[in-house]
Amino acid sequence: MIPIIKPYFGREEEETVLEIMKSGQITRGPWTLKFKEAFKDYIGVSYCHTICSGTAALYIALKAIGISKREDVVIVPALSFMATIDAVYMAGGTPVVIDVDESYTMDINQLAEAVEKYKPKAVIPVHLFGQTAQMDKIKQICKDKNIIILEDAAQAHGAEFRGKKAGSLGDISAFSFYASKNVAMGEGGAILTNNPEIDEKISNWIEFGAHPALNLRITEFQAGIGYWQLRRLEETNEKRRKIAMIYNREFENLPGLVLPQEYPDRKHVFHIYALRHPRRNQIIEKLLQKGIGARVYYDYTLHQLRNAEHLPCEFGELAKDQLFAIPIHASLTDSEVEYIVDTVKEVVKEV
Repeated sequence: MIPIIKPYFGREEEETVLEIMKSGQITRGPWTLKFKEAFKDYIGVSYCHTICSGTAALYIALKAIGISKREDVVIVPALSFMATIDAVYMAGGTPVVIDVDESYTMDINQLAEAVEKYKPKAVIPVHLFGQTAQMDKIKQICKDKNIIILEDAAQAHGAEFRGKKAGSLGDISAFSFYASKNVAMGEGGAILTNNPEIDEKISNWIEFGAHPALNLRITEFQAGIGYWQLRRLEETNEKRRKIAMIYNREFENLPGLVLPQEYPDRKHVFHIYALRHPRRNQIIEKLLQKGIGARVYYDYTLHQLRNAEHLPCEFGELAKDQLFAIPIHASLTDSEVEYIVDTVKEVVKEV
């Protein structure tokens, strides 16, 4: 089976893990600091805190910006992994779900409507599948109302909007380093900001001392692996982009198949190569039979999943019934890409 996602590790990760084992310092050591500084510089922000998961990163980010009670409304998009909405509930706030557009990111027209109707304290644009939301419009809408922007950049390591990295575009951002991500540690996350006041509040939640805090640290092993993943991120992202271009060229005229697009001013890093087709379930079944990893992304919308307050989400609901993904990662060989292309063509024409 060609896996849909597979981490790409080199000799550097292996040597670093052995080095950490031999050193005896397996947490709160030099690799943790080294990765934190490297990631902060790569994204282009002033402050970075590493943390145990992307979900925890969202939760702490929400607490740091003051989300704590039901009156604290947070706008989220209909399509995302469930952690986006769950973190709002766990922080104590009230999520309101709005639709997504053809880029699978937040619908800016509905955002403007939701801001007027619900008076939110924060907005979480999700840079889904590896492409940023339309951040200029989102920032314009939020700035006028003093609404805090928390970027969910869990799937967007290296993605860009107008030359700036995802994670540097709002007031605060959250990343995941889960095993499937473009920077993979196994588990892990990060919270980033340029705001010193927000940074201090993040520290109060996760650094022991003057305040009650939570132990959400990563280990030296995770940081060491993450450091080398980050060092080769531009290279592995470029390979993903080249595979996506091959797929888009080869699948262009297949009946009923809607391809992912890179929208103006954005750099897509294709964490997921997301396709749409009315008969996606049959396509997935046939691809799996032929040894190609394929799966649904996602089979729910966030408002339906958690019975949340929402505006009409017609496109999001259509997308969740038709979206699926095929393998795209730096470990794919040329022969595997060729086999995937030929098989997808064959299967889509059959259904």
